[in-house]
Amino acid sequence: MKKYKLTEETKISEWTGKKITRIEAIIDFGSVKAGAKGGFVEDERNLDIENTSGDAWVYGDAEVYGNARVYGNAQVYGNAEVYGNAEVYGNAEVYGDAEVFGDAKVFGNAKVFGDAWVSGDAWVYGNAWVYGNAKVYGNAKVYGNARVYGNAQVYGNAEVFGDAWVSGDARVYGDKVLYRE
Repeated sequence: MKKYKLTEETKISEWTGKKITRIEAIIDFGSVKAGAKGGFVEDERNLDIENTSGDAWVYGDAEVYGNARVYGNAQVYGNAEVYGNAEVYGNAEVYGDAEVFGDAKVFGNAKVFGDAWVSGDAWVYGNAWVYGNAKVYGNAKVYGNARVYGNAQVYGNAEVFGDAWVSGDARVYGDKVLYRE
């Protein structure tokens, strides 16, 4: 059973110049009630449309476009954008003015919020948080209970995991591994 439909409300994506369309729930699922307006998608492939595959939803003025996918129980809200070939799934949340793009993946119980962005082939997963003005990109991985925030950057093949925190103007890059029990 389909859980949402595309409405008549459209706008042009600032990044792609393509038309994106507001969604509307047609059944109750998770915390979403039938008739609730959601965010914007380029087409149905951006957000799982079948109710049997989870409670994923795009809220408010959030946008998902390109080949990006949101599925499972993931939530994208606020003014967040997910685009390119990015994937947000599991119980992950992307919100605020955050961006997830390129081939990046955000999954598990991870959160990306504020003005943070995750791009390239980076992965943020587990219970990790990336927020503030932080950037995770390249082939970097942030996972476990790790936090990357402030103006921090994690990039290259770097990994931040366990209970490690990277903050301020710190940079973790190359093949560095930062772990804290």
